[in-house]
Amino acid sequence: MFSQQFTDSQDAAALANAIVDTVREPFVVLDEDLRVVAASRSFYRTFTVNPRDTQGKLIYELGDGEWNTPKLRTLLGKILPEHGAMEDCEVEHDFPDIGRRTMLLNARKVFYEEGSRANILLGIEDITSQRFLEREKDELIRQKDVLLGEIQHRIGNSLQIIANIIMSKARTVESEETRRHLSDAHDRVISIAAVQQHLHLPAASGSIELAPYLTKLCDAISDSMIGDSRSIIIKVCSDGGRATNRKAESLGLILTELVINSLKHAFNESSKDARITVAYDVFGKDWKLVVADNGIGKPDGVFAQPKSGLGSSIIGALASQLDAHVVTISGPEGTTVSVTHSTFGSK
Repeated sequence: MFSQQFTDSQDAAALANAIVDTVREPFVVLDEDLRVVAASRSFYRTFTVNPRDTQGKLIYELGDGEWNTPKLRTLLGKILPEHGAMEDCEVEHDFPDIGRRTMLLNARKVFYEEGSRANILLGIEDITSQRFLEREKDELIRQKDVLLGEIQHRIGNSLQIIANIIMSKARTVESEETRRHLSDAHDRVISIAAVQQHLHLPAASGSIELAPYLTKLCDAISDSMIGDSRSIIIKVCSDGGRATNRKAESLGLILTELVINSLKHAFNESSKDARITVAYDVFGKDWKLVVADNGIGKPDGVFAQPKSGLGSSIIGALASQLDAHVVTISGPEGTTVSVTHSTFGSK
């Protein structure tokens, strides 16, 4: 019986060592005193140590003591005994032979028969390359935001220069009619600059209130495109809600395209009580942006057809980025375009 049990124990130990050896990520088995019982080949290969200098040693004594860090001592000496396990604990350290590494540690205490000593299974995932790529991506995004901000600043300055040139010319002409037209052009350019400023939000802002943002945007469009001779009212209705600056910019671009399209095509000289209504409503994680006019109407689906114009393509692309779908209803009483993001139903 004893001989059979000993053989079984040997077989079990051999099987356990074989399993440890085949683990792809660095893997270590420790006893309760945190001495190395076994380690995978990937551990030896990754951290350039050998079994002779590893097995039976305290993990804090491995190599030149690079594992002897305050954070690792806290994780293995306090958190693990208290909770019996730890998951995705990130540790960053400089190793003499392999350089700086960022690792995720996963550990669990394993208990066998009652009264026997426990082992600690410690898995080590090297995420150095992943963290490097994330930092590189963040830096590229930061550079893009800086470049975009500079472009926006240059556009704003250029529009201001154009407005100043127009006003300067208006002061020199003798014709009152020409002066009036130049003054009107000056106001339009200033208004366009205001639209441009509202559309492109500062990259540093985390999120914004959408109701005042959409209202300011519609005011800027109204100032730039509705002259004194046209009586068109743009009304914004919103129950609030916040959005990231990127989402708000996409919504602003969609809104601008739809409102400008209504101003250009929905009304004629005989239109009375002309109005454009903008509504933005939030339902939990879902939302809907609606732009409706009481104009002469356009064929159904004009905005949904990719070949119906550049504006339609822009709206479709932006809606796709927001995981939203566009529906257009048009008739004698006007046109309504709905851009809806819904977690239920088909997109």
